[in-house]
Amino acid sequence: MRGTGLKLPHRMVASAALCILAAVAACGTMDSVRGKDGAKTEIEARSVAPQDPLARPIQVAWTSVRASHCGFVFDPDQLRANFMAAEVRAGATPDQMQKIERAYDYTLESVRATIADNLAYCNKERTTAIRKDLNRYLAGDYTPSARMGR
Repeated sequence: MRGTGLKLPHRMVASAALCILAAVAACGTMDSVRGKDGAKTEIEARSVAPQDPLARPIQVAWTSVRASHCGFVFDPDQLRANFMAAEVRAGATPDQMQKIERAYDYTLESVRATIADNLAYCNKERTTAIRKDLNRYLAGDYTPSARMGR
C-alpha cells in the first residue's frame, strides 16, 4: 500500500482515534442539546438560579409536568403557548426562542420520566407548592421562583 506512508496498523490506530474523538464530540453536542439546555431532574429544575436565562422555561415546564402528574385541571399546551408568547413579547430573538423551547420541552420530558412511577409524589405539601406556582403562571407571571414542596 502506497500513499500516505502510514502502514496498515498505524492507519487503524489513526482511524480508531478519529472514531473516539468523533464519539466524544458527539457526546458533547448531545449534552448541549439535551442536558445543558434544560433540567434533567427535579433537583436541577428547582435549583436553577433565577438569573439563569433558562430559569423561566425550566421552572414553568417543571411546574406544568408536576401539575399534570398530580391531576390539576388546566391545559398544559395552552400554558406552554402563553409562556412562549410572553417570551416573544418580552423581546426574545428567534435564536433565543429556540433555546427557550428546547429547554422547556427537554425539562418537561425529563421530569415527566423521573416522576412517572412515583405514586407518593402528590402529597399535600407538594400540591400546595405546585398550586401556588401554577396559578401564578396561569396569570402570566413567569418569575423563576418555583417551589418544590416535600
